[in-house]
Amino acid sequence: MALVALWLLALALAARQAAAVLRQPSDKRLVDLLAWIGDNGVLRAHESLYDGATPFTGTPFAGLALKPLTRAAEQGLGVAWTIGTLLLVAAVGVLAARALPGPVSRRTSLFAVPVALSLLVVSVPVRNTFHLGQTSILPVLLVLLGWLVLRERGQADKQTGGALIGLAAALQPSVLLFVPLLWLTGRRPAALAAGGTFALCTLGTWVAMPDDSFTYWVHHVAGVGLGDAADATANQSLHGALLRAGLRGPGEIALLLALVAAVAWLALRRAVRYARDGQPLLAAAIVGSAAVAVSPTAWQHQQLWVLLAVAGRVGRRSGDRLMWPVFVVLAMSLNGDALVPKVSVLTVFGDNAVLLAALLAACVMPFLSRTSRYWDRPEPSGALSRPNLMLELLLIRVGYFAYSWVRGHAPDGRQLAEGHGDQILGLEAFLRIDIEHGLNQFAVRTQWVRDFSDFYYTTFHFLVPIALLGWLYIRRPGEYRKFRTALSFATLLALIGFWLYPLAPPRLMPGLGYVDTAHGPQNFDDPDFGKLTELSNQYAAMPSLHVGWSLWCAVVVFMLTRKTWLRALAALYPTLTTFVVMATANHYLLDAAGGVLVITAGFLIQRRLQGRVPELRIGGAAADRTDEADKMDKMGEADKAGRRDGAVRGASGAASDPSPSDPPDSGDRRAPVRRG
Repeated sequence: MALVALWLLALALAARQAAAVLRQPSDKRLVDLLAWIGDNGVLRAHESLYDGATPFTGTPFAGLALKPLTRAAEQGLGVAWTIGTLLLVAAVGVLAARALPGPVSRRTSLFAVPVALSLLVVSVPVRNTFHLGQTSILPVLLVLLGWLVLRERGQADKQTGGALIGLAAALQPSVLLFVPLLWLTGRRPAALAAGGTFALCTLGTWVAMPDDSFTYWVHHVAGVGLGDAADATANQSLHGALLRAGLRGPGEIALLLALVAAVAWLALRRAVRYARDGQPLLAAAIVGSAAVAVSPTAWQHQQLWVLLAVAGRVGRRSGDRLMWPVFVVLAMSLNGDALVPKVSVLTVFGDNAVLLAALLAACVMPFLSRTSRYWDRPEPSGALSRPNLMLELLLIRVGYFAYSWVRGHAPDGRQLAEGHGDQILGLEAFLRIDIEHGLNQFAVRTQWVRDFSDFYYTTFHFLVPIALLGWLYIRRPGEYRKFRTALSFATLLALIGFWLYPLAPPRLMPGLGYVDTAHGPQNFDDPDFGKLTELSNQYAAMPSLHVGWSLWCAVVVFMLTRKTWLRALAALYPTLTTFVVMATANHYLLDAAGGVLVITAGFLIQRRLQGRVPELRIGGAAADRTDEADKMDKMGEADKAGRRDGAVRGASGAASDPSPSDPPDSGDRRAPVRRG
């Protein structure tokens, strides 16, 4: 059933991507492909490829070889081109899945292909290729065919594989980096065939199209300056990063050449080692990632190599294994803003996220060797161990991005939201709990209450939960896992509520006398009233996560301490938050009840997933359980080393000798602790 579900998901994603292209108007689909078509026919027949407002961005050989293929865009409005591109993506996914280093379990071999296809289709390079009508999938496929498929065959097949790599380099020059890889791994005939094929294709095109060849190779230095500006964020090469950093002129060129040489040298050394280790797919990903970094321009549709780096295994602990593939998949599927907060200091990381992933894959990440004892048997992390910090921060950031995205894209029709507001007010009036207006007017009349409430509302909502999560991670890692899971599910349920029940908060309900204490009275006669509605969806009020998250904090404190003053503060926090959200006219009392409901449901789901939760011991509970886990690990190591039973009993804390407080021996002997 899981396999069928994965295949259905892969097919649905592929169909959705193709449909997203084909349902566009004919003048807006495959925009780069249509730009190749001049007034005199496909690829500007009898004209220069690189003149005009929308110049051709590929190599002259690509322009010469792809003329017949681009007829599909001119005559079939891109249908044949889109389907052909989809088939190329499928071929890349199958090759990558079949090249995973062995031994591979039957489950992995069955699931690898649909998972690879799904990751490829949702990645930015493939989506960009579909949208623009580019051909960058073809060089990747040719290299994988030459490097993986024809790798262990006869001499003729090896030379054929080298020719395929040379043909790919004629289409995308940066993959020339695979030629020294072939040479250094002992496939010298294939390396010579690759270099010869590239030279033959390039020189032949120079004879057929001398002006265009000069323009591309000399005037534009292998395509620099064609298309968007080289310092655009979409260019994820070292050259683009240096230009975005403000470097220009000879200094930038000298620094770039030094960095290119260092990255290429280090990447080739690592790739040779992993190729000899029986990981050819990882070796290809390392060299391809280096090609992305050292290329003068590496646009989004040319960055697919970085995604293949998920084939590498990193980390000794089982809990660390997900960090690298999750980071790569997110970096290749989302924009930089989703990975990094919008803070000026961190902007450089968001703008260069793909380049960072490429450099890490090519030069830094300590991928495991197949001879490592941790290759297929990582050290178990355990439920009480501290999770991988980088993975936690990444997931929290992406989770908040998803939270903001859902809030921003949930239904926000004013009439629907105000209608739901009338429903809430009517229900509260029936229950005689409609106290929001009185609290709001009290805050408006009392300046210090108003100022305190506005400050409290905008500050404590994020500060307290984040601080508590940080403390849990450092001091109570076992409890951190549990409470973090409960909070995540509660937030997910709240997002569903925002989507299904858009609700206007009291401050956005016309004619009822509520005052927005932070922004003053609203002009409800203006259709664009409420400047905040231009920034985010202000109709995501049910349930109140301000109240929900504050209640989560209170539950955490209550479960981890017996100190009366801390528990009193914990109880005060959600109570005060409930008062503030109503005093500032941001929520109804029933919104607060909704926040309580989703937090309760989050804890119930967490307990259901965890199974039977052991009784939580106050004080040093986490430390005690961590010590027990360490002792059990020591006992297992002692057992593997063949230690004696006494050592095992000592490591586990189960001493067999009577303690001084034990009664004298009455003939009842204790049974020895058996190893294992």
